[in-house]
Formats: sequence, structure tokens, C-alpha cells
Amino acid sequence: MKVLDFKDDIKSSVVVFLVALPLCLGISLASNAPLASGLISGIIGGIVVGALSGSHVSVSGPAAGLTVIVINGIAELGGFQAFGMAVLAAGLFQVLFGIFRGGIIGDYFPTAVIKGMLGAIGLILIINQLPNAFSPEAMGVNIISLVSLGIIIFWDKVPSKIIPGPLVAVIVSVILNQVFNLVDRNFLVNLPTAIFSDFKILELSGMNLTVLKIGFTIAVVASLETLLCIDASDKLDPEKRKTNKNRELVAQGVGSSLSGLLGGLPITAVIVRSSTNINSGAKTKMSAIFHGFWILLSVILIPGLLNLIPLATLACVLLTVGYKLIKPVYFIHQYKRGWDQFVIFSSTIAAILVTDLLIGIFIGLFVAIVFEFKKPALSCLEIEDDGGKVHVKFVKNVSFLHKAKIHKILSDISHDKHVHFYGLKSFRVHMDVRDLLSDYQAEAHKKGRKISFD
Repeated sequence: MKVLDFKDDIKSSVVVFLVALPLCLGISLASNAPLASGLISGIIGGIVVGALSGSHVSVSGPAAGLTVIVINGIAELGGFQAFGMAVLAAGLFQVLFGIFRGGIIGDYFPTAVIKGMLGAIGLILIINQLPNAFSPEAMGVNIISLVSLGIIIFWDKVPSKIIPGPLVAVIVSVILNQVFNLVDRNFLVNLPTAIFSDFKILELSGMNLTVLKIGFTIAVVASLETLLCIDASDKLDPEKRKTNKNRELVAQGVGSSLSGLLGGLPITAVIVRSSTNINSGAKTKMSAIFHGFWILLSVILIPGLLNLIPLATLACVLLTVGYKLIKPVYFIHQYKRGWDQFVIFSSTIAAILVTDLLIGIFIGLFVAIVFEFKKPALSCLEIEDDGGKVHVKFVKNVSFLHKAKIHKILSDISHDKHVHFYGLKSFRVHMDVRDLLSDYQAEAHKKGRKISFD
């Protein structure tokens, strides 16, 4: 590693740690899980997954996108200890996904379905956290929440900020409560002063069909969220490095299995921490690994300080995360992409709210497939390589179901070839495929490759 890269990675790791710490605690709170579980998964996501991952810039840890499944899983299995078996099973499923090249699975889910999944998660986060942020019976909670929300919203508009908004909100709320004694001990973080003093490894017993079902649900949703994050992170990476998605699934699976064994939450690659890592100048995956060590050190050295954090502030952090997943502008954006995209997006959200996350996702996928089969026949591509130029011709309508195939074709084309596309104006090409081509063109332009369209 270059000395300059090391310095950049250390700096960015500190920033990511400051973002990750309140999120680890907040996601535990939102999941009805022990607060220590989020810290454990944050440590493992940074150190273990960071070391095994092939991604240079993504960061892993507990994810807001899994809170609904965790809440329901803990309730269905009768407690967090039993739920640990489901997390262990989920990790093993993910390892199998990676071994059997399941990294391609994300290409078979339309963007509208995945956006709908994230939107539903955001809405559920808001619904679940409003009672924690505002209480008609505890005025101190309301004061802390209003101050915390104000800081987070204002801080987002501050240019070139070094300290992230959620951390500023945490610091101010702690000082505010210590000075004015707004809330009592029941409304503060409650971690053991020595978190690892009563540490127990999961007892490997109680594996049954219910555990496997919940584990499989976690594995599918966690894999989709990870693949979505990896795609986004690769696009944001200034060096445009590509991540092996199958290796990533194996890394995430190992991390989740270990997290389940040690009392943590399931792990995914997460876009908030990953984008923070990139924007802070991370050069290699050492930044993600270092951030995991900083969380570990904070748990060992300053657990007493963590217990001064008001739960209302963590709820506000989650409210802002939820809002960023379900902004009203996203409905407008999907509508502009086409009536079918709007319906798929909205029906996925509604289905998840009425049923559960996994069923809702597959209902959204079913709606997307219905739209595709109502249109003219699906098609393939015609590829011709004349030596110095590759001709890619769309011969009929192209569906989102062809995205995986087109992605592989484009990935296999030699980097020194001029690629020319035909037929985009003559036939219906799904928006997801057009997005793929747009990304391909942007990447080629940065690398000096020639891409043309007819």
C-alpha cells in the first residue's frame, strides 16, 4: 500500500466510523434487538467482511433494510438467541449463492422493484421510529428530537463538513441532556459497561424449517441490498474498479454467519457508509477494515460514554435514513420513467407493507413480468465482431430479463474494441437496459474507449 493511500484510508475510516457508530446503535434499536448486536455486526462487517471482500470502497455492517425481517424473525422465533440461528443460516445461504455464481441475481430484479423495496423499508422505519422520537408524555424526548432533527437537516446543507451530522446530533443531545437533565436513564442507551464480560457464543441447536425460512429470507434480501450497494459503489469509485459479485456474496455470508454466532445482526454492504467512505477519499479496502477497529476500540474503551446517548437521537437518525429512502421525488422519478415503472414501484411498496419483505419483492417482480408479457415478443441481440469493431444490434424489443445477458456480453468485449450499437431507436428497450448502456458509455468515455450509437 502506498503511504499516501494509507493516510487517505486512515482519514476516511475515522469519518466512516463516526457515521457508523450511531447507525449501528440505531439499527439495533429499530430491530428490537440488543444494542450491542449492532456494534458486534459493525465490527465484523468492517474487519472480517472488509478483509474478505473484493470491493475497494464499499463498507459493510448492520443494515436498515433488514430491520423489518429482524423484528418479525425475533418475534416468530421467540427471542434474539433463537434468531441468531437464522442469521447463521442466512450467512451459509449467502456463501452458497456466491459459490454457485449467484451474483448475477441482481440483474434479474428490475430497478423499480429494488427501489420499491428500499422505499417500503424507509416508510416502515419512519412509522416505527416516530413513537421513539416524539412522546406526548415526555417533553424532554420531544425537545431532544427536535434539536437532533434540526441539526441533522441543517448539517446536510453545510459544505465541506468534516464531522457527520448524526455525530453532531449525538454530541449536542448528550450535552443538552447532561446540562438540563431532560430525560432519565430509561430513555438512554443501555449497554453493559463491559460489553464482552458476559459474552456467549451461540449454541448450535434448534435448527428447523422456521429458522431456515427466516434465514433464507434474510439471505435473499441481504444479497439484493449488497448487490445494489456494490453496483452503486463501483459507479462512485473514482478509479471505476469492478467488484467480483460472487466473491462479495461469499464475504458477506461469512460475515453474517460469524455475526450470528457472536450475537450480532445480519450484515450487508451499505450505501450510506460506502458513499461516505468514497466521498472521504478512501483509496483501498483498508479504510473499511480500520473503521471496524475503531468501533471495537470504542466499545472496549468508552462504553460509559455511549450510555449517555439519548434513544430519541438515534430514532431521529433513523427517521432521516428512512426519509432518504422514500422521498416523494422518487415517485415522480419513477412516473417519468414510464407508467409501468411507477406501477411496479408503487405495487412493490404496497405489497411489502401488506405482507412482508420477501413476498412483497416477488409480488413486485410478478407485476414487472406481467407488464413485459403484455408487450410484443421478447428478444435477443445480434453480435458481430469484424476485428476492430463490435456491432451490437437490437433486433426486437428488449426486456429487463435480458439485462443479465447484455451485462455479460458487454463485460466480455475486449477493452480495445470500438463498440457500435444499433436499433435503440427502432425497438422498445427497457429502461433498466438503457441505464446499463448509459453506465457502460460513461465508463468507456473515462477510459478513452470509443462507443457509438445508430
